[in-house]
Amino acid sequence: MLPRRSSLTGLAVGLFAVYVAHTCWVMYGIVHTRPCLAAARGNDANDGCIRPYLARRPKLQLSVYTTTRSNIGTENNIDLVLNVDNFDVESKFERTVNVSVPKKTRNNGTLYAYIFLHHAGILPWHDGKQVHIVSPLTTYMVPKPEEINLLTGESITQQIEAEKKQNYALDEPVSHWRSRLTLNVMVEDFVFDGSSLPADVHRYMKMVQLGKTVHYLPILFIDQLSNRVKDLMIINRSTTELPLTVSYDKISLGKLRFWIHMQDAVYSLQQFGFSEKDADEVKGIFVDTNLYFLALTFFVAAFHLLFDFLAFKNDISFWKKKKSMIGMSTKAVLWRCFSTVIIFLFLLDEQTSLLVLIPAGIGAVIELWKVKKALKMTIEWNGLVPAVKFGVFTESEKKTEEYDTQAMKYLSYLLYPLCIGGAIYSLLNIKYKSWYSWLINSFVNGVYAFGFLFMLPQLFVNYKMKSVAHLPWKAFTYKAFNTFIDDIFAFIITMPTSHRLACFRDDVVFLVYLYQRWLYPVDKSRVNEYGESYEEKPKRKPHKE
Repeated sequence: MLPRRSSLTGLAVGLFAVYVAHTCWVMYGIVHTRPCLAAARGNDANDGCIRPYLARRPKLQLSVYTTTRSNIGTENNIDLVLNVDNFDVESKFERTVNVSVPKKTRNNGTLYAYIFLHHAGILPWHDGKQVHIVSPLTTYMVPKPEEINLLTGESITQQIEAEKKQNYALDEPVSHWRSRLTLNVMVEDFVFDGSSLPADVHRYMKMVQLGKTVHYLPILFIDQLSNRVKDLMIINRSTTELPLTVSYDKISLGKLRFWIHMQDAVYSLQQFGFSEKDADEVKGIFVDTNLYFLALTFFVAAFHLLFDFLAFKNDISFWKKKKSMIGMSTKAVLWRCFSTVIIFLFLLDEQTSLLVLIPAGIGAVIELWKVKKALKMTIEWNGLVPAVKFGVFTESEKKTEEYDTQAMKYLSYLLYPLCIGGAIYSLLNIKYKSWYSWLINSFVNGVYAFGFLFMLPQLFVNYKMKSVAHLPWKAFTYKAFNTFIDDIFAFIITMPTSHRLACFRDDVVFLVYLYQRWLYPVDKSRVNEYGESYEEKPKRKPHKE
């Protein structure tokens, strides 16, 4: 069995290395585009190269229109909201304008923005060398339910705001206004090879024939990753104007191609069922960090995934073979299961990112399975009625249980008053969506604030038995690595503050376990993690001469 387990770990590490190497190669191909070599040799015609039109330094104008139609052919039924004469592609700017909201849009309709980049002094419809791109200024999302004081009800201010808001059903998506529009133009004088044109950039390119050479017009790009949920505004029927912040900045070819791939990845996540809020968490990773820190985040996330897999594998392997609870705190296992399930329900109630929610759900299922093993539970079916039976504990296990009960007795004097007091305080001073939300928050605040106290019984059992050989140290090691990685992710991924602080609390717990590991070296006469000792193993009979 040992070679098989080792081969599985080696296979996982090998696949991880291949995945990282392949990703690095793909990223290099994205940010490094091969130029046209014929242009470098000085050939001007029929060389298959596609040259930048911006190299001719034309005088340009930027125009932004709004309309309720997804396709426009003339200047009818459109509104000009922004016009930038003598547009300089090298200079960044940010302007806020007020946009008239049509009645159709106020009735849960859609409003589009048409952005034109064309020659100065010529209307976009009369310019054969204009480029344009379209983007919806509205999106549909389920509004966040109002939070109220559960004892006093809504305040007067909340009642006034509720009267102003549209009476939408809480589970139905409504139209929201995108208050930001971020534009980019690729400004590099890059000459593309027509025979190996990147597919990602090709769909944003428009080519024209100028004499014997082919030029591509300015590449106009809308940064959809900058559209964050925090910038959305609910559109009411009484709303006639809404603010729109238009910002512009130049962009390099490498970053443009990278951003196109990231936007496609976010779109794919939404197609797989990710909500607007889930996609927003992914956007925040790319938008709120620079590219170098983003590359570091990728490698950190990859190692986190590897350690998660190895920790789950070794943890499951340890508990699968576990036959005795000698040296193991049963109450610590029960508490870990309870706290993991509560944290999962809390993250679900807070509509946390799936990047955090899915691993928490998997962890909750594993902890439930551990409880079944720790209590030696078996389920027998009498027809359709299940019957739960518990196994018999040995004298050594009962001794461990005495230590466990003794530790919990002292902890209860401190823990229960603190949790009950915190729940009463939050009920009086904090607003919640429902009684269920208050109950889950009260439980989870107790878990986050005092949950590490429930890990003390295991430390107390270790102290009494002067041994840590019964603990799953392989799984602990991988979880320790992930704990320090979680410290980094605590500042990158959006999550509740209490969950963020709990990541740092776990560091202290692992350090205490490591201290006990050093303090109580392994003794082969003591029971190991499988409920066995080396001295109990039968000795081999000597060979007969």
